[in-house]
Amino acid sequence: MHFRHVALFIGKNTRDAVNDGRADYLPVFLSEIPRLFTTRTVPLEVALIHVSPPDEHGFCSFGVGVECTKAAASTARVVIAQVNPRMPRVLGDNFIHVRNVTRFVEGEVGRADPGTVGTILGRLHEAPAIAGRFDSFRVVEAYAAAATGRGRSLPETFGRAHELARQIETRRAAAPTVTCHNDLLAANFIDDGERVWVVDWEYAGMGDPFFDLANFAVNNGLDGEGEAELLAAYGSADVQALTLMRFMSDFREAMWGVVQQAISELDFDFAAYADEHFERLARTAAEARFKAALA
Repeated sequence: MHFRHVALFIGKNTRDAVNDGRADYLPVFLSEIPRLFTTRTVPLEVALIHVSPPDEHGFCSFGVGVECTKAAASTARVVIAQVNPRMPRVLGDNFIHVRNVTRFVEGEVGRADPGTVGTILGRLHEAPAIAGRFDSFRVVEAYAAAATGRGRSLPETFGRAHELARQIETRRAAAPTVTCHNDLLAANFIDDGERVWVVDWEYAGMGDPFFDLANFAVNNGLDGEGEAELLAAYGSADVQALTLMRFMSDFREAMWGVVQQAISELDFDFAAYADEHFERLARTAAEARFKAALA
């Protein structure tokens, strides 16, 4: 079976594939995507959706993911729903009945211990190369250019963070380039009781393996013990690399928040999101172990 990617949004991980003719791009505003599905301009065979558990009447809520999900679920021939007990029930025209779901997949979202993830990443980083490229150092610069190109001023903290990023890039110059996920939020792990699934591969690409490790560590609040468990399962003891790339993980998130302030139509406080990650990377940079790793 052959799959061809059709992007409705161009990111760092898909740009090369589109430019090389290995993937397609359909430019569209976020608000117009539901109409693409309902008019079958983009016909859907299968919709993979994320819902709350059904209520006593058999209705599941799309929760916080209603922007395009309802249109996709109402037009796809097959609907596969991941049931998440933590998905909030959001009212309004935001429900799907169980009779309209082809298959349910149940599992606990956000449950992934450091040892399990370390083993998963060890296997992932030995996988064959994929087409996309994810270079966190270029990503933050691309986000900065996109934001300023749309009239958004960069935060005062950007300059110092960028300077430290250049130093980290020098230290990581010899790092191998491997297949990475690059977005290891807790919500992207699903434990079905038998195995842990990693989902949402939007940012997947060839990159620094320690970005993945650090991304998981910082996004899941690992302490020193948790980091040690993660690295042991992965088969590494390079705490310095992990420390440096924790900074880059937050820098990427912070700059994503900055560029979203310039381009997003969503009602979300992206400024606060960016500030949160700039504050966290500043705390990382102030740690003695970060300074030692960068020396």
